[in-house]
Amino acid sequence: MVPTEANFSGNVFGGALLAEVDRAAYISATRHSQRTCVTASFDRVDFLAPVHVGEVVDFDARVTCVGRTSMEVWVTIRAQPALGGERRLVGNAFVTMVAVDESGKPVPAPPLRLDTEEERRLCRDGEQRMKQRRQTRALGPSPTELSPTPHRGAS
Repeated sequence: MVPTEANFSGNVFGGALLAEVDRAAYISATRHSQRTCVTASFDRVDFLAPVHVGEVVDFDARVTCVGRTSMEVWVTIRAQPALGGERRLVGNAFVTMVAVDESGKPVPAPPLRLDTEEERRLCRDGEQRMKQRRQTRALGPSPTELSPTPHRGAS
């Protein structure tokens, strides 16, 4: 990570990491579906430890669950000193990607092959998160989301 991605404490901005998480999720979903994919949501992001300028950061992404057109991708983030040393887990995220055609319309994604018990568990958990996202969307925006709060000091 480079200085332009850091705050005044020398830690990398979370937003810089999120951009890379989004790219990793895109690659994983696109390879699985053999289609262009778009980001539908970030379900959960956990920053577990800071990433420092000069560290090398790895993003490991894998499709954990597939709906009709959407795919849940789990991305883990690890950092390591540039000169080597121990890699440490610094974050993870669940990203929902949707396969789309040339005009941007959602298209079916191929089913996910689940060979291990861990893969089946991750998929079951992902199906629960997908169900919760559908329920949340069905409720619509909350009243506070509909009426923006004026910024302090704004006239």
